[in-house]
Amino acid sequence: MKQKKVLLLIAVALMAAGNSGAEDISVRITGKYLNIPVSHGEERSVMTFEVDGLKERSFDVRLASGEADYWVFCDVSSLKGKTLKIVYEGDASGLRNIYQADRIAGQDSLYRERYRPQLHFTTRRGWINDPNGLIYYEGEYHLFYQHNPYEREWGNMHWGHAVSKDLLHWEELPDALCPDRNGTAFSGTTVIDRNNTAGFNRGNTPAMVAAYTADNPEKQIQCLAYSLDRGRTWTKYEGNPVIDSRDKWNSKDTRDPKVFRYEPNNEWVMALNERDGHSIYTSANLKDWKYESHTTGFWECPDLFELPVDGNPENRKWVMYGASGTYMIGTFDGRRFVPEAGKYFYATGSIYASQTFADIPDSDGRRIQIGWGRISHPGMPFNGMMLLPTELTLRTTKDGIRLFSSPIREIDGLQTAVLQRKTATAEEASGLLRPYRDADCLRIRFTLKLSHATDAGFSLDGQQLLRYDMNSNQVNGVFYSPEDMTSMEISADIILDRTSVEVFIDGGAYSLSFARKTDGGGEGFRFGGNGVVIADLEVYTLASIWK
Repeated sequence: MKQKKVLLLIAVALMAAGNSGAEDISVRITGKYLNIPVSHGEERSVMTFEVDGLKERSFDVRLASGEADYWVFCDVSSLKGKTLKIVYEGDASGLRNIYQADRIAGQDSLYRERYRPQLHFTTRRGWINDPNGLIYYEGEYHLFYQHNPYEREWGNMHWGHAVSKDLLHWEELPDALCPDRNGTAFSGTTVIDRNNTAGFNRGNTPAMVAAYTADNPEKQIQCLAYSLDRGRTWTKYEGNPVIDSRDKWNSKDTRDPKVFRYEPNNEWVMALNERDGHSIYTSANLKDWKYESHTTGFWECPDLFELPVDGNPENRKWVMYGASGTYMIGTFDGRRFVPEAGKYFYATGSIYASQTFADIPDSDGRRIQIGWGRISHPGMPFNGMMLLPTELTLRTTKDGIRLFSSPIREIDGLQTAVLQRKTATAEEASGLLRPYRDADCLRIRFTLKLSHATDAGFSLDGQQLLRYDMNSNQVNGVFYSPEDMTSMEISADIILDRTSVEVFIDGGAYSLSFARKTDGGGEGFRFGGNGVVIADLEVYTLASIWK
């Protein structure tokens, strides 16, 4: 009751300001959040927060003048006790509807919304895309990501931030990096500067350093920020930018730094996408960078890492890829990547801009990746998602060394076995799956044995989840040649969430992801194909990652 009274008084104050026709209002901050109504019937306009005559933040927002499509929020806990002036350049009548509270609007239904993914990370509010700065530090996996906290469409790019103990259950923290005079915060990397090469450390506390792209209308530049409290608060480096290479390339497209330590040369390496490929820069201190080389053929979001082949530490290769997921295999000496094979692909569909985690302990030894899932969530106050974390490995195949991607083992902890069948006809298997038609989250594993059929499929309510055309060597329309070229079998590991489908073929040799049909209706699960046999059928329900 007390909280409602406070909110009512604030609402009255805002309404009085709105009735005066003013384009700004002032409010004394007593709550943790400002809740802002958004309507996509409005044009974007600039909203500015001012404290003591100084700009605290500025962003584009579609402020609802009438009924809101949804609400977004600003964490203003650091401003408690201060008077905040809110200036809006659009229709200012919507200012009267902004209110403050210790809970965000819609808190009661958070993570239980109709189309909220239950297995995949999504932000509480707003748009997300590329994962950034993936790193393991002091028992936490850090997921940073491109975030527009003020709308479910792209814009106002910040670095969102979430942490996890197990790569599945995430706690969303306040945004880490915000737009500044250099521009909005585009993609990048985080590293732990244990040897204090940049001079940001404090005592025995090593700095977590973010290398990121600042984007503005004129150019894209590379900048640094650092944190001394496990990524909770950040300080921008006063000497930014550390790289300004537009003149060198005569292109604005110089972005998405991937930084890592290359111990043989005792220096830092940066892979930076520039114009038509990935450039290599080196540095002793993260501040002063030297251009070394360039590999053409990639677009955006570079990653560069070394993996053992077939688990053999004596036989290692380097992998370079870009946002689309195509990759090359080769050698790297700290200054130049030399391709030996490629370009290949290992995943298609909604995946984009995937990155791998830094500093996973040697005792674990895995190379774990997360990609952005380009899957929309119409009608929701959020948009976009992260795909499930996968482990990347290099394996020898009939075609040479290839990259495999398979779900991390931690997912097994979410599942409960509900069905196992050694062998069944397509009709029998379809009947066995009938009780699970309306399940939110399922994992279904099986092997399709085609016998004398030339194609087989697996669908849900008429949506094709898997179609294998042996005659054309295609899986869901994409060319795929199994390890045994004369094989009549293909295995699948399918993970369904409320809005997505991820399919892993033959142990991760190829994977695909796409939006799940959400309008219901149809015939449930169905296997198709003349004479097809379903072997090793396993079905698991999967628990939600949200508390």
